[in-house]
Amino acid sequence: MEFEKITPGPLLADIHSPDDLKKLDPEQLVEVCDELRDFIIDTVSIHGGHFGASLGVVEMTVALHYVYNTPKDLLLWDVGHQAYGHKILTGRRDIFHTNRKYGGLSGFPKRSESEYDTFGVGHSSTSISAALGMAVARDLDQSDKKVTAVIGDGAMTAGLAFEAMNNAGAMNSDVLIILNDNCMSIDPNVGALKEYLTEITTSKTFNKLRDEIYDMLGHFKSAGEKMRKVASRLEKAVTTAITPGGLFQALGFKYYGPVDGHNVDTMRRYLEDLRDIPGPKLLHAVTVKGKGFAPAEREQTKWHAQSSPFDKITGKSLDPDTKPKPPKYQHVFGEAIVELADKDEDIVGITPAMPSGSSLWPLMNKYPERAFDVGIAEQHSITFAAGLAAEGKKAFAAIYSTFLQRAYDQVIHDVAIQKLPVIFCIDRAGLVGADGPTHHGLYDISYLRNVPNMIVSSPLNEQELRDMMYTASKYEEAAWAIRYPRGRATGMNYRSEFRPMEIGKGECLREGNNIAILSFGPFGNYVTEAADDLAEIGIKVGHFNMRFAKPLDTELIDKVCHTYEHIITIEDGTRLGGFGSAVAEYLADKPHHIPVTIMGVPDRIVEHGTQEELHREVGLDPEGIRTKVREVLKNYSLEA
Repeated sequence: MEFEKITPGPLLADIHSPDDLKKLDPEQLVEVCDELRDFIIDTVSIHGGHFGASLGVVEMTVALHYVYNTPKDLLLWDVGHQAYGHKILTGRRDIFHTNRKYGGLSGFPKRSESEYDTFGVGHSSTSISAALGMAVARDLDQSDKKVTAVIGDGAMTAGLAFEAMNNAGAMNSDVLIILNDNCMSIDPNVGALKEYLTEITTSKTFNKLRDEIYDMLGHFKSAGEKMRKVASRLEKAVTTAITPGGLFQALGFKYYGPVDGHNVDTMRRYLEDLRDIPGPKLLHAVTVKGKGFAPAEREQTKWHAQSSPFDKITGKSLDPDTKPKPPKYQHVFGEAIVELADKDEDIVGITPAMPSGSSLWPLMNKYPERAFDVGIAEQHSITFAAGLAAEGKKAFAAIYSTFLQRAYDQVIHDVAIQKLPVIFCIDRAGLVGADGPTHHGLYDISYLRNVPNMIVSSPLNEQELRDMMYTASKYEEAAWAIRYPRGRATGMNYRSEFRPMEIGKGECLREGNNIAILSFGPFGNYVTEAADDLAEIGIKVGHFNMRFAKPLDTELIDKVCHTYEHIITIEDGTRLGGFGSAVAEYLADKPHHIPVTIMGVPDRIVEHGTQEELHREVGLDPEGIRTKVREVLKNYSLEA
């Protein structure tokens, strides 16, 4: 595939590594930042990608690579949405146009991609833990390398970040944490930490006193040892007496800031000072997500990422496809939960920092007292939902499949063991596309199917999603998981009223000869397409939309076994332990059963690309289904 390359500015054109950046005078860094920001805007406006986060840390990125000796000194980016500038400065500028494309650069830092990517990320709040591990390894090796982690204030709301800080402070390891404070993750941040940081950044008394002390003492680097001790005592006294920074001090960190994260000279000077100060340190940098691109500054959630081309001046979409598109599955969920809540005041919604991605905003806007964004706190979100359910509320936990993995213990201990009827609305199930392996939702069928007191279901289309949600809202015996993929639904005209769905029951969509395909979830639409094509060449397969991986429709499977000679199962998840395994396990207990071929994602890491490209790669697209049917016919000597 041909990709349009972007021409960098004159200074950026000569930067092929941080060593080239270090050849410049400090006064030239402002121009480098301008060129780097323009390069990111130009590239994403054509090729798409995460956007606002990287624009917000341009100056920070330039200053870090200018001051530190990367890759010897280790630099970690939390989540990695903000690492575009880092990639461009570390030898990947000329191939940056392949970012998030099939076979191209990853949208996140990736250890196998570059020695500058010290730790692979994609989920939030891991950077401090990893940085501490690296710092301890450095100490054991008696090395002098520096370790720095950049983490956003949204990612700081996760318990993992505080667990790591508590440990790092106690160990007194030499590590620098840069808190990138922009009041945003993907949606606006929530919670007490946000209010605490806001108080710090808006406290005129504290900031004026801090600046006066800093000016009086001069740069730490040029001060003598005695003056450094005085500075440390004064700084500690100020933060203890006036509150800002006290939280981080209590965790054992020296606190510095807040500083202007968009002043590259200020960032450079602070980093030069902090590089020579031992122990755990936290630099609080205030930034604006989307800095330098007005539309992104105004609408930060909308401009977190862009998938289609846009005008780099106005931000107006340049997508030539103006035809009406089917709704996304997440929007079908968002509409349905409001309709259900209209009729049942016990319905509540919970999401861990993804009200936009999970489409909980409609409920939050209409019933703000019954919809909760708990921040980047997946474990807490599930136990919080369990507490609501324990008191009679019908808790819908809207969460990405890959994020639910983080709360698996809570699913078992706090929901399933207590038979609490939490409803898990699992978005981004299956292969998600350009976000790649850290975001693929491939394991939820397997890791939920083996949990007692758990229903595991997946709709074929919009109508079934709505009816599953309705039925789950009336079910009080156990938890219920409803998984659906990222992206567009079928576009069908579904009825407005909800109807109950019989639990654990599938349906026959098509009768056939010899081969029966049992599909779980929206991949059944691929089966319909493949079966239509096969019928044109005289191959008639049966197709059964199973709807439930747990409980299985064993009565329907028994009927299939009496009518057909071979079963093919298909699902948008790992083929290990999923829906196909459930069918095979059931038949294994039967004295005589027909063969089963399981189609699912193979046992390997699948990289990034469009969903269609990835489905084709793993053989789960309509052509892959047609090929598998022909293989079965041949290998088992069956008639078409």
